[in-house]
Amino acid sequence: MSKVKTSFFCQNCGAQYARWQGQCNSCKEWNTIVEEIIQKSEKQSWKPETTTTTKASKPLKINEIDSAQEIRMDSFDGELNRVLGGGIVPGSLILLGGEPGIGKSTLLLQISLKLPYKTLYVSGEESQKQIKMRAERITPNGDNCYILTETKTQNIFKQIQEIEPDVVIIDSIQTLHTDYIEASPGSISQIRECTAELIKFAKETNVPVILIGHITKDGTIAGPKILEHMVDTVLQFEGDRNHVYRILRSLKNRFGSTAELGIYEMLGSGLREVSNPSEILISHKEEALSGTAIASTLEGMRPLMIEIQALVSTAVYGTPQRSTTGYNAKRLNMILAVLEKRAGFRLGTKDVFLNVTGGISVDDPAIDLAVVAAILSSNEDIPIGEGFCFAGEVGLSGEIRPVNRVDQRIQEAEKLGFTTIFVSKYNKIALKNTFIKIRLVSKIEDVASELFG
Repeated sequence: MSKVKTSFFCQNCGAQYARWQGQCNSCKEWNTIVEEIIQKSEKQSWKPETTTTTKASKPLKINEIDSAQEIRMDSFDGELNRVLGGGIVPGSLILLGGEPGIGKSTLLLQISLKLPYKTLYVSGEESQKQIKMRAERITPNGDNCYILTETKTQNIFKQIQEIEPDVVIIDSIQTLHTDYIEASPGSISQIRECTAELIKFAKETNVPVILIGHITKDGTIAGPKILEHMVDTVLQFEGDRNHVYRILRSLKNRFGSTAELGIYEMLGSGLREVSNPSEILISHKEEALSGTAIASTLEGMRPLMIEIQALVSTAVYGTPQRSTTGYNAKRLNMILAVLEKRAGFRLGTKDVFLNVTGGISVDDPAIDLAVVAAILSSNEDIPIGEGFCFAGEVGLSGEIRPVNRVDQRIQEAEKLGFTTIFVSKYNKIALKNTFIKIRLVSKIEDVASELFG
């Protein structure tokens, strides 16, 4: 009988060690290294019963490689297509992560019911009856969707050979286990081995595989970091479970941009695609209120109009508070220092609270001008005129710096009915015959005088 091989793995980062030790040298975490049994079989293929030999690949000159673009599969979900870069690439491996209860399984089940291709939905967490109940709530029709409740990869591949699906969905990778590794499901070695088998299957058959991945309390995908390196695309499904809106982001994409954004609304009948995000990011109010300004921002290729809310009040305690939601706190401190030094506004003894509505986080520096306008509006207690929006970056000397793709921002503002947009005078604007009034400003003082006199 062969000797059982064991090794030690860090449960946080996946680093391997020959013996146990208290601290991981890679991630510096304590007490995360555990012993796992490794007993590999000679047959390590997604088809265990076949013994066909594969030909070794030969090197080719770069000019000889076929550069024809791969035809993508339409997911029949506009938001997912946008985030993936135009659709699902055949033979790709997509990893979807997110908080528990955020709607990962609902999203993929909804997509699998929409697809006209033969789809195999493999669940290791729910029974077939539970999935059927959810599917009836989403859509009653799903003739091309097959449901399988299984966690052993060898059994899954047997069903794949019989059904021959066009798309495979795994819910979730942490529940799978293979006979080639004697370790519990969810361990480092099991996740790595199961993913390797699925990658081999996807690349050899050209069938796309979508995996659902659990996340840790830190918000990272559970399992070894190599899991994210192995797959082609990593998607993050985020949002607050107390709100109805969900955001789909791309953290890694070998076939498209990582700057795209998809927005969904959680309803009783499933997830609704939000084609016009500005409808949820701008609140509707009956009267003009001070401390609110509309910014024109970009997420990937998509322009968004978002509402910035600010509250400036006298500090009750000795040290004034600076609090932000959805905006960089250090950048807020920088803008307040610029307002104090360059524009002469006394904000050093006042509390400042800033909020980006809709529950999203924005890194675009073009919203700086709207942040300034909202802070000044709250400080003066004068509402900003209706139909005003802003797109500009604020520099340390108080100048309004130009932003990229300003024409696209102006067109989006005009399309949504705004009458005036403030941009930097240093921007080169190619638009002509626009009905929106473009105000060119160069300094913060120009903005304050234009808005408040």
